Parts: sequence; structure tokens; C-alpha cells
Amino acid sequence: MKRMIFLRGISAVLILGLSFLGMSVALQAAEADTEVSPPASAKVSAGISVVDYAGRKVALKAPAARIVALAPHIVENLFAAGAGSRVVGVVDYCDYPEQAKKIPKVGAISTHSLEAIIALKPDLVVVWGSLGGAKILPKLEALGLTAYVSDPHTLPDVARSIRDYGLLAGTLAQAEQAASAYEQQLRTLTVDYQQKKPVSVLYQMWYQPLQTLNDKHIISDVIRLCGGRNAFGDAPTLAPKISIESVIARNPDAIIASGMGEARPDWLDNWLAWSSLTAVKNKHLFFVPPDLIQRHTPRILQGAQLMCDQLEQVRLE
Repeated sequence: MKRMIFLRGISAVLILGLSFLGMSVALQAAEADTEVSPPASAKVSAGISVVDYAGRKVALKAPAARIVALAPHIVENLFAAGAGSRVVGVVDYCDYPEQAKKIPKVGAISTHSLEAIIALKPDLVVVWGSLGGAKILPKLEALGLTAYVSDPHTLPDVARSIRDYGLLAGTLAQAEQAASAYEQQLRTLTVDYQQKKPVSVLYQMWYQPLQTLNDKHIISDVIRLCGGRNAFGDAPTLAPKISIESVIARNPDAIIASGMGEARPDWLDNWLAWSSLTAVKNKHLFFVPPDLIQRHTPRILQGAQLMCDQLEQVRLE
């Protein structure tokens, strides 16, 4: 009897010991799981990074709260991305949306006041790579300021810019909504016009000197979207100065002018003196407001719709 009681006692101790061992293993496993999955706050502290149009990695420890934007299209796209309230400095002609007019100026599109930028204590400066950005970027970097180079050349680049700004400013949800809406509108225009009969187009930026744009400019992307062909797309420079004789030689089907404001420029009618031109002969002298065609923003698709409608008139006549 005593032997049985003794054996039962040993069994109870063994069972109790195994129970404690199981609990210990379970606790160790739980601790291991906790170590594998860090808290959300640890993930946020890792920071934000994107690659800009110059191929540079742009990194921030936290979303940008004070942004200086050095071109009108940059300002407009920041507002589209939901980051307008974070913009503390702009340049001349930053007039859209209306709120942008009230933001302090730090210079013009091609010349900026470094002192004014520093005084605003920005945690992000967005520069335009094609105009002025190459000059100020090294100076910003030397001062330890974080800079993003914007240099869109195609219509899809507009959506990319908006998404990048949303990520950098911590407003990605609104940026994604704006970028997706833009892309949907772009797809619709592509389906409607991409297979249309080609139309030769001279896009005239100015008249003294006579100036146009080549195929590297986003406006040529608009012309292609509408089923057109840039008559001077093969020009070696982005915004070449051309002669009347070269226009006569290339004889475009349509001439589309921009000008400086919302009204059709009087100088567009200067072409009436060259009645042998196909565009003049068929009265295909058109105008698209520059703010709707020359800015790399969602509004460029409004300008694209106007141009596409104009080229449809050319095809029908």
C-alpha cells in the first residue's frame, strides 16, 4: 500500500512539472511572436522615401509639414495631393487654386531667393528640374535642406507627381484619389482619340520670336493623345525658335496658339498673310488657354479635350 501511495506521489509531481514546462514553452513562443512583429510606432519611425525625377532618393523622417514649391505646376499638384495647407512658400504666377495666391513668394520661376527659402524653415523644397532647379539644387543640398526634383515630361508623370507628394506630405489617401481620377480621364481620352487620322500640328508658344516645342515636351504628349503629330517634334531643342519659311515648308494642318492669358491672342491672325498654308486656307487657327495646356497638372486634360475637339474639326473638313 505504501508503495502505491509513493508511486502516485511521483506521478503527481511529474504531471505538475510537465504542466509548468508547457506553460514556460508557451510563454517563450509568445515572446518570440512579439519580437517578430514590432509595434506600429516603430514602423512609422522608419521614415518616408521616394525617388524623384532626377533619380535621387528623397528621404524624410516624418511627413513634410513645411513645403516650399518653386513652380506653379508643383504648387497645383501639391494642392491636388491634399498637401496645400503645408505649402509655406511659392514663386511668381502660382495662382491656382485661389488659396495659392496668398502664400508668401520666394522669387520667380527661374530665380529664387535662397535667404527667403531658408527663413521659412522648410523640411522639403520641391524644385523644377527644367527651369532653375539645376542652379539652386546644389545650394539647397549644401545647406542640408531636403529637396525633391520635379521634371514631368509625359501625361502619366502628372499622376506620379501627385502620388509622390502625397507620400512625402502624409496625405497619400487624397493623393491616390486625385491621381486615380486623373488616370481614368486620361484612359478615356486615349480610347476616344488614339486611333484617329493623324493631323499635323504647329503648337505656337509665342510670335516674337516665333517659338514652338519639340517632342520632349508634355504638350507633344497631348498632341499625340489627340491623334496629332507635332510638325516640329524633331527639333533638337525643347523650345526652338523657328522661321516663317520653315513653317511654310512643313505646312501644318492646324496651328494652335497659347499666348499669355485666357483670351485668344491677336497675333494668331498674323498667319492670314500666308494664305497658301493649309491651316490658314481651311481656317484652322486655334487657341488653348496656356494654364490648361502648359502646366503639368490635372487641368492639362481640360486643355487636351479642347485640342482633341479642335483636331476633330480638322478631320471633318
